Amino acid sequence: MASSPSDGTDGTGDPRATLGLIGGSGFYEFFESAERVKVTTPFGDPSDDLVIGDVGGRQVAFIARHGQGHRFPPHKVNYRANLWALRSVGVRQVLAPCAVGSLVPANGPGTVVVPDQVVDRTWGREQTIYGEEGQVVHVGFADPYCPRGRAVAVRSAREAGLPVVDSGTLVVINGPRFSSRAESQWHQAAGWSIVGMTAMPEAAIARELAMCFTTIALVTDHDAGVEGGDAVTHEEVLQVFARNIDGLKQVLRTALTAMPADETDADATCACRRALDGIQLPFALPD
Repeated sequence: MASSPSDGTDGTGDPRATLGLIGGSGFYEFFESAERVKVTTPFGDPSDDLVIGDVGGRQVAFIARHGQGHRFPPHKVNYRANLWALRSVGVRQVLAPCAVGSLVPANGPGTVVVPDQVVDRTWGREQTIYGEEGQVVHVGFADPYCPRGRAVAVRSAREAGLPVVDSGTLVVINGPRFSSRAESQWHQAAGWSIVGMTAMPEAAIARELAMCFTTIALVTDHDAGVEGGDAVTHEEVLQVFARNIDGLKQVLRTALTAMPADETDADATCACRRALDGIQLPFALPD
């Protein structure tokens, strides 16, 4: 991809960004000034228009994962369109905050977890951008998250003074219901750390697009099967998330400004960007 002019456009006046942020609609206020950009994709409309603006001197493209007003439940989010839209405006590094339940008693509400592994227990979702007949593309996913992004996220959380866990396994359930107590105990017995509903196939599709991807998980509750844990309610999750949103925003601002600025160097050194090397793709990806 050719470098963008210093005004954050591609030379034709269309806004560009190298960093992406996927989160809740509360992050619309993340930008002091920004431009809404409508993007069409081969997979339909994304959850909402992109919002592209400046964060600490870096051009960032934001998309509300669930759309305005939280229109789309986790199993109805168009993850393929969301990631394709971000890549189409130049994004190659994505931060994806999300709310999760903790499967570890010591990691209570307000803890930030930056997982290094994921287990996908979702079903019925569009799992790949290469899903049509004759489009067989196998992409490595042994290490789902970007090591560079994870390191920056952990450091940023520590600088913000938040309790942070620098590794762990995120198990993704289909939702929109929460886990039964037996399911939660099963997840805990397997040694997994946190449970959420939106991180897959988000991370896998990012890898299929050769994008760096980092999940930053905010614990809002102890899952039902954790010792002493009560049944989870959506209202409680929203309340805890609201109490911690300012701290999470501080982490994200710091992380976005601290991400490596030299995209050429990132292309050369980060395995996420090389995920498609040697693979003959059935169609061209957006520049």
